[in-house]
Amino acid sequence: MLVKPGTAMPSDGLEAPRRYWAWATIIVTLILAVLDGTIANVALPTIAADFHASPSISIWIVNGYQLAIVMTLLPFASLGEIHGYRKVYLAGVAVFTAASLGCVLARSLEMLTAARIVQGFGAAGLMSVNTALLRYVVPKEKLGAAIGLNALVVAAAATIGPTLAGFILSVLNWPWLFAINLPLGVVSIAMGWRSLPDSDLADRPFDFISAVLSAVTIGLVVTTIDSIGHEMAAVVIAAQAFCCIAAAVLLLRRELRVPRPLLPLDLLRIPVFSLSIATSVASFTAQILAYVSLPFTLQTIFGFPPVYVGLLMMPWPLAVGIVAPLSGKLSDRHSPGILGGIGLILLTAGLLLLAMLPSHPAPADIVWRMALCGAGFGLFQTPNNRTMITAAPRSRSGAASGMLGTARLTGQSVGAALVALLLGRLGIHGAIASLYLGAAFSLVAATISFTRTGRFRPQLT
Repeated sequence: MLVKPGTAMPSDGLEAPRRYWAWATIIVTLILAVLDGTIANVALPTIAADFHASPSISIWIVNGYQLAIVMTLLPFASLGEIHGYRKVYLAGVAVFTAASLGCVLARSLEMLTAARIVQGFGAAGLMSVNTALLRYVVPKEKLGAAIGLNALVVAAAATIGPTLAGFILSVLNWPWLFAINLPLGVVSIAMGWRSLPDSDLADRPFDFISAVLSAVTIGLVVTTIDSIGHEMAAVVIAAQAFCCIAAAVLLLRRELRVPRPLLPLDLLRIPVFSLSIATSVASFTAQILAYVSLPFTLQTIFGFPPVYVGLLMMPWPLAVGIVAPLSGKLSDRHSPGILGGIGLILLTAGLLLLAMLPSHPAPADIVWRMALCGAGFGLFQTPNNRTMITAAPRSRSGAASGMLGTARLTGQSVGAALVALLLGRLGIHGAIASLYLGAAFSLVAATISFTRTGRFRPQLT
């Protein structure tokens, strides 16, 4: 039986079997979002060739999707607090599924890009409140394990995605890559309609002006860094930077006057929360510096065929999938700051070892280094996510969940832009430099993580 709208669930989560149906819904939508990102990347050359478009233009199939997510995560998180996480989550899944149909039916690159942007808005709806909703589904003593299992699902989907995309493209046309979202989306809506719980509702109106300023600020941060990486005209970069700073100043002045702002300044005043956000941004910057530069390193510098590159990178997400659930259970009993710091030290070591590979490495030399990076990242990620969610009051879980996604996507966007910048300045040697820079970011993240020892106090109200 569902609770009445506006009635908060008890702190020990849902009763079985409804809990398992709700959790299954969250997992299926996670698979949807992760698979869609990975298979679209693999399909870019095929789609560009089909529409006779240049690679630089076709990349907006991915960039438009990512930008739509990062710009709207915080506004959707605020909507979740006001109208309920369940409503925003299901609406996000519905928009994502409908936009997937638009991708299938697209007959031009412009139509496909527009459908992908709408798909990004739907993905932001479900991603903005995903972890906050999980807090109402599982008992608090099992939250770390639940977040760890979610990380396992994400790692598995990221591992399977490129292989699945390659198989589909070998026997079918690219629209079928988006068609697989349709049955999964319909099933998710049907399951979630009956199982997902209602949440505490905030008694405040939605701040539309702050939402616009937030989207403009975050969006321009990403596009400005991307423009620097692509060596665009200085006047264009300066104009974007000026507009970004102006929007940020207006946003901060507005947010400082309200008790529960859309940009969660109230949560950032909690030391462990702000430290965890900083750790997340730095660590995901390190991760994407490696993810984007390693294919160039393996294929162009070391001479491995393209088919081997995916296999050589696979140990990273596999190790994340193995370690993340274990670290989730450990985070229910041990300091997340220490667990995260140890994991990030392992990631730092792995990135340095990858950067210092000999000129003719054996596949085994690469595999164990990749696994070390994945194990370190998996040990860090789940405790850090758990800390961010439980450091916030339950009534602000939506804002915390939105900041979690925003930190991740901001770090990834900054990392990708830095790789482009280094490759542009140093040529192919920029790929190795990116690994060293990733190790530096990871070491900074580890240092921040260790400072959280003793600061963690879960919020239950």
